[in-house]
Amino acid sequence: MKQDTQGSAVAGDAVTGPAATGRFRVPVQPAAQDAEPERDRRERRERPGCTEDGAARGEHTHGETALPRPRAVVRRSSVRGQVLDALRTALVTGDLRPGEVYSAPVLAERFGVSATPVREAMQQLTLEGAVEVVPNRGFRVVERGARELAELAEVRALIEVPVMMRLARTVPPERWAELRPLAEATVRAASSGCRATYAEADRAFHRAVLALAGNEQLVRIAEDLHRRAQWPLVGGAPGGRGRAELVADAHEHTALLDALIAGGFDVVRSLVGEHFNGAV
Repeated sequence: MKQDTQGSAVAGDAVTGPAATGRFRVPVQPAAQDAEPERDRRERRERPGCTEDGAARGEHTHGETALPRPRAVVRRSSVRGQVLDALRTALVTGDLRPGEVYSAPVLAERFGVSATPVREAMQQLTLEGAVEVVPNRGFRVVERGARELAELAEVRALIEVPVMMRLARTVPPERWAELRPLAEATVRAASSGCRATYAEADRAFHRAVLALAGNEQLVRIAEDLHRRAQWPLVGGAPGGRGRAELVADAHEHTALLDALIAGGFDVVRSLVGEHFNGAV
């Protein structure tokens, strides 16, 4: 990493790999500054520690590679949400690499929006434990090892397995049959080989199963753990597991659903245990 004349790291050199080459897909808003209401710009200018373009004072932006803008369009009413979704996808695919530092202005250029919604989205990811703030530089993607992944799988199992076993005894077969499209969607997503597509379908299936318990807090906590378990490990290949592994994981969903519909309690117990032993 290069050093500037005062010894501080130049943020642009921290943005390497896919982010610099434009691999991951992020939304774009043409003429974002022109579309921003004057009131918003005035409030941003008056915000302590911020400059005209919304970058925090001291956050290095010089020397960073200008990134090309993709074609998708962001609607102003949901800029922050779409940026957050795009960043979450980039985390799952490994396009935002563990240990790398990314500044809000450079990502904003990539998105075609001001730095403000990017910084807000990154702050949300900080709360979720995906990134950490690096003063005067930006946000570093948290490095995770196999132990953390195993711990997340254990916590998920402690929460979800008892609920699933209780539901197996109480939910009628016709309700389980209604989840068939979601289980089949995970198989199609796995067959595509896209980890991000599969991650979303996987969470949707588990969310629908747990929703049958009627406990919104349970669903929210379980989904947060599930999302965190889908982030890549340090040194892992971009995109994580291969297509064959994703397909095998998806078929566990359909097998579990078949057992639930048939009322095979012992089979359900076995399948649930196997599924969480290999959970991602």
